[in-house]
Amino acid sequence: MRTYRILEDGRRQIGAFYLSGDIFGFEAGDTYIASAEAICESQVLMVRRSALMICAIQEKDLAPQLWNATALELRRFQDHVMLLISSAEQRVMGFLRDMARRAPKNAAIELPMSRQDIADYLGLTIETVSRTFTQLEQKGIISLPSSRRVELRDHILFHDVTRNLG
Repeated sequence: MRTYRILEDGRRQIGAFYLSGDIFGFEAGDTYIASAEAICESQVLMVRRSALMICAIQEKDLAPQLWNATALELRRFQDHVMLLISSAEQRVMGFLRDMARRAPKNAAIELPMSRQDIADYLGLTIETVSRTFTQLEQKGIISLPSSRRVELRDHILFHDVTRNLG
């Protein structure tokens, strides 16, 4: 899933990507500030806030889980804000690092989103994202078996390039 807003000038800003098992849609008010769209085949379970609150009162272990999910969402938001003030290469590397953290261990990163989605998430043009992927591949940091599959080739260099991003 991706959440996004359309800016006044017509551009799309993607706020977050959600993968299998992620919880999203927490809002402080009665209206949503972003729209959500599936970027691949998805199943979404919707739970009304009122029902969730009743469950949290009745099931004591649910409240800490909700707190952790909220804290994780806040952390991802903070990391995203920090990415947006970085260079294009740091933005793409930070994005890949986040996706690698969320992928199964020792697996290639399967990107369900398009290059345009990545650009809209990182505040870059699609050309800049594509060029940066190519440069990272030429440097030997990543391998691109396909447009939606990324393999981290040099984990040490990948860590060094992204260590200042959080």
